[in-house]
Amino acid sequence: MALSQLIQRGRNFGWAVIDTFNDPSARNKTVKFISLLIAAIIVILLILMLWWDQTPVEFNPNDTISKMAAERQHQIVTGYTSTATLISLTNALLDKSGGYLSNDVMPPSIWMDNVPNWEFGVLVQIRDFSRTLRNDISRSQSQSLEDSDLSIAEPQFNFNSESWLFPPTESEYRKGVDALESYLARLSDSTNSDAQFYARADNLADWLAIVEKRLGSLSQRLSASVGQIRINTDLAGDPDANQSTPSPAEVITQTPWTQIDDVFYETRGSAWALIHLLKAVEHDFIDVLQKKNALVSLRQIIRELEASQETVWSPIILNGSGFGLVANHSLVMGSYISRANAAIIDLRSLLNQG
Repeated sequence: MALSQLIQRGRNFGWAVIDTFNDPSARNKTVKFISLLIAAIIVILLILMLWWDQTPVEFNPNDTISKMAAERQHQIVTGYTSTATLISLTNALLDKSGGYLSNDVMPPSIWMDNVPNWEFGVLVQIRDFSRTLRNDISRSQSQSLEDSDLSIAEPQFNFNSESWLFPPTESEYRKGVDALESYLARLSDSTNSDAQFYARADNLADWLAIVEKRLGSLSQRLSASVGQIRINTDLAGDPDANQSTPSPAEVITQTPWTQIDDVFYETRGSAWALIHLLKAVEHDFIDVLQKKNALVSLRQIIRELEASQETVWSPIILNGSGFGLVANHSLVMGSYISRANAAIIDLRSLLNQG
């Protein structure tokens, strides 16, 4: 087709568009079509947001893992439930409705900040447990060699959680899952003694020490939703302690109002992951827990965390004052997390006793 013909067709199309807007009936039809199209797009995006805003349902590690082992013809040994639960948590993070949203750059997920914060809470627990699994639980002593698969899995889960491309976050986390799958297969093989899971009291206490610090930090951030003047206790308990720079005797802490829902959903995600990991730990460390008379303490921690997963009926996270007319969801969540954290401290004390 000649260039002159293309130019003429372009002119004809332009005049047709002008004629359409000059004709009142045609203009009204065009405006109505565009309005309906925009309304349809908005409705579709809202439906997607509501669908993707659903968090995965809780699962029973014992039932799920038994089914998984049967499908893969694996033998359930000590540590199988905890490792398989870690894999299941990561798969749930990546394969839930809407997939992994923290690194999305397109609507509607770019407008959904609650789900990415929930995902980060889950991810932190995955990272902490995989690190403990690599450094402590899978090794008999500090001088022993680390597991080859776990040395691959743990760094993969610490990859940037918001990388969209080159490479995308999902592909890196799936590499970590693949390494865990390899470790799990070797762990269940009775003829392979290289992969080990040492269900000892000191290993469990080491992981709980990390959980204790995570929950303590979340509890403080939740409590700071209303603001508080905190006495500086950074050097309390050690008269010879020093710090890099001086700090005031009283510190005012308050979570910015724009971050209150972020902290709430991060805590909710962290608690969701911990519920499953603690149930798995109960199965793998059952002998240690019974010997230390600590099984009831562990179950109480799980119960406190399960209470934090109750349905939030309010469309927004409210931030009323402590004793005001409006509820404060952060303080309610903080109460559950604080009680769970106190129970973890007691549990660690039981584990450390002879």
